[in-house]
Amino acid sequence: MVNRANHRVWLAGGLLCAAALVLADLSVPSAAEVPQGEQAGSAAPAAAPAFPVASSARLAGDGKQTRFILDLDRKIDFRAFALADPYRVVVDIPQVNFQLAAGTGATGRGLVKAFRYGLVMPGGSRIVFDLTGPAKIANSYVLDAANGQPPRLVLDLEEVDRASFTQSLAPSERPELKPTIAETSTATIPPVTSAALPPIAVADPRPLIVIDPGHGGIDNGTQSGGATEKTLVLEFGLALRDRIEKSGKYRVVMTRTDDTFIPLNDRVKVARTQAAALFVSIHADALPRREGDAQGATIYTLSDKASDAEAERLADAENKADAIGGVNLGDEPTEVADILIDLAQRETKTFSNRFARMLMTEMKSTVRMHKNPLKSAGFRVLKAPDVPSVLVELGYVSNKGDLEHLVSESWRNKTVGSMAQAIDAFFAKRLATVGPAK
Repeated sequence: MVNRANHRVWLAGGLLCAAALVLADLSVPSAAEVPQGEQAGSAAPAAAPAFPVASSARLAGDGKQTRFILDLDRKIDFRAFALADPYRVVVDIPQVNFQLAAGTGATGRGLVKAFRYGLVMPGGSRIVFDLTGPAKIANSYVLDAANGQPPRLVLDLEEVDRASFTQSLAPSERPELKPTIAETSTATIPPVTSAALPPIAVADPRPLIVIDPGHGGIDNGTQSGGATEKTLVLEFGLALRDRIEKSGKYRVVMTRTDDTFIPLNDRVKVARTQAAALFVSIHADALPRREGDAQGATIYTLSDKASDAEAERLADAENKADAIGGVNLGDEPTEVADILIDLAQRETKTFSNRFARMLMTEMKSTVRMHKNPLKSAGFRVLKAPDVPSVLVELGYVSNKGDLEHLVSESWRNKTVGSMAQAIDAFFAKRLATVGPAK
C-alpha cells in the first residue's frame, strides 16, 4: 500500500484568513423604503451570542429593481459579487446564526428566483441568490439600529443587459471562493475539524479511508418530510466512521464532521493530500414527482459515459453543488482530464469497480437495493485519479419506505455493518494482491 506521507494539507487554510472590508455606500433609505422587521433578541440572554443572529429576510421590488433586506442583531461586514451562467449574486458574511422562518428563500420576487443561505465554512456564512437574468449590484450597505428597528443588511439589484453584465465580470475581477470573515474575533471561530486536516503520521501503516458526507452548510441536498439529505448522510457518515475506527484496522478522515459546505474539488483534495486508500461518498437521492417512484440503495463509480439516464441526471445534480454554494465553475482542473488515460487511473478504476461489487454483495443481504444497484456516471467528487472511489446513494428520500429507513437508527446500524464488512473484504484482497513490498 503506497503511503504518500510527505503530503501537506493546505486545504481550507487560506479560507480562515480573510481581510476586513470597507462597506459600500452607506446612504440610508427612507422609512418607507425599508420594510418593518422584528428586532432580534427580545429576551435578554445572560451573555451575548457567539455569532450574529439573522432573524428575518425578505425581498421587495419588481423585475427592474429588487431589494433584499436581512434583519440582524448587530452590524456585520460583508462582500457581495455577481456570477454568470447561471446568473447569481453571492453575499459572503461572517458566520451567522440564521433564525429565519421555515421556507424563507424558497420563492423569489422581481429579479430573484430564490435564495439560499447557510454555513459555508467554519467562521463564514453565505447567501446565494438565483437570478432571473443578468443584474448588477446597484447598492449594498448595512444600516445601524435606529427607531426601534434592528441593524439591517440591504442589497439593491438592478436589471442590466448581458453585455453590461459581462463587462462587469472582467477576468481580473472575477471572485473565487474567498469568503469574508471581516473583523471576526478568532475567539468566536470554531476550530476547523472537517477540511483542515493534519499530515499523515509516517509510523502508521494502516490504510486511510476518507468518508465524504455529501452536501452541507448552504447546500441542503434533497429534502422530504422535514428531513434534509445533508443531515441524514452526516449522521450515517459519523456512524460509519465510528464502526471502522472501532476495528483498529484503519485510519479514517471525514471531509466534514459538521454542517459545513465543502466544494467538490476540495473533497477530492482531502483524499489525495491524505494519501487515501479508499474514498466513500455518502448521499441520498430523490426523484421529481413527474418521474415516478424509485427505491433502494445504489452504488456509483466514475465513468465518462453515464450507465443510464437516471445516473446522468443524478451526476448532473450532484455536480451542481458548487453552483449552489456560489462557486465559479468556469475553471475545471485539467489534471483530471490529462491523467484519465494514465495507467494509474485505469488501475484506480479497476479497484473502484471491485470495491463497488463487494459493497453490493454485502449490502444486499441487509439493505433494500435498487433494481440496478451498480451504476456509473461522471461525478466530479469521484475524480481523484489515484484513489479508489465510490458514491453510495443510501436510498430515495422521495420514497416513503426509504425515508423511514434513512431516519431509523436500527437500519443505519445494519447498513453501516454491511459496509464495514465490505471494506474488510476489499482490503484483505487488495493487500494480498499488492503484497508487503510497498
